[in-house]
Amino acid sequence: MADMGLFREAVIAWAAGGPGEPARELAARLSVRAAVLLEGPSDSAAVNALAARRGRDLAAEGICVLPMGGAMSVGRFARLLGPPGLDLRLTGLCDEAERPYYTRGLERADAAREKFFVCSADLEDELIRALGVTRVEELIQAEGDLRAFRTFLHQPAQQGRTPQRHLRRFLGSKKGRKIHYGRVLVEALDPDRVPAALDGLLAAL
Repeated sequence: MADMGLFREAVIAWAAGGPGEPARELAARLSVRAAVLLEGPSDSAAVNALAARRGRDLAAEGICVLPMGGAMSVGRFARLLGPPGLDLRLTGLCDEAERPYYTRGLERADAAREKFFVCSADLEDELIRALGVTRVEELIQAEGDLRAFRTFLHQPAQQGRTPQRHLRRFLGSKKGRKIHYGRVLVEALDPDRVPAALDGLLAAL
C-alpha cells in the first residue's frame, strides 16, 4: 500500500524535527493501529517477506513496518508513535546488543508494556543458522554473488573465521546486500525453521 509508505516517510521526517501534522493526518486516514520499530531496512525486508509468505498484507492491516536507522532512535520514535504521540500499539525486533535501547526507549515513552522481540546475535545470524551454511552458499550462487563471495573469502581479514561469520560479514560488505538477502533468506526458509524472534513478531501482530 503506497499510502503506508507516505505515512512512514512522514513519521521519519517528524522524528528528524519536521511537523507532526502530516503523520497524524495519514494515521487517521489509513487507520494505522500499530508500528513495528526495526533497526534498519534489512530487518524490514525480512519482516515483509515473512508476512507475504504467510499471505498477510501488513499495510492493509494498518501496521507500519518502520526501519528507524539504528536502535538508538527507538526512544524518539516511541514517543511520537506511542502513548505520548499517536498512541499506536508498538512492537519491534532488535539484536541482543541493542536490547537496552529498546527497553529504555519504550519505558521513557510510557510504553514499557509493549513487547519486542530479540535476536540472539542479529537477524542475519539467526537466518544463516536456520538455513545452514551450505544452503546460504547455494543461495549466494543462485543470486549471482558466488564470485564476489569467493573474492571476499581470500581477504586477509577473513582468515581464521568460521563459515557462519564469513557469511554474516559478506552480507554486510556491500550497500544494499543485507536488504536483498533479508528477503532471499526468509523466502528460502522451511516453514518450521523460522527464527523464534521473527516468528514471534509476526504472530504477535
